[in-house]
Amino acid sequence: MHEVSPTELKQLLDSNADIQIIDIREDYEYSDFNLGGKNIPLDSVLPNFDKSDAKRTIFICNSGKRSSAIVRTLRVKHQLNNIFSLKGGLEKYLEEN
Repeated sequence: MHEVSPTELKQLLDSNADIQIIDIREDYEYSDFNLGGKNIPLDSVLPNFDKSDAKRTIFICNSGKRSSAIVRTLRVKHQLNNIFSLKGGLEKYLEEN
């Protein structure tokens, strides 16, 4: 599975690495708390996903389940190798950081 751990994401954010974050939670979830990046709810990802020039695109959700599913789908549909899911989602990220 193509995942980024919460620790890796924190390091990438702290170092201002060339990443794009796409938060696939619903708007109300995003407005409660987010790490920045684009908010594209899961139902809108496929028709609205623009391939990024960023070195990595990291999809995030609450638990990592939705983001893992969309990463698998996009990898097959667009043959992308630079997209990842946040392992354990925001719940794990907040627990570890």
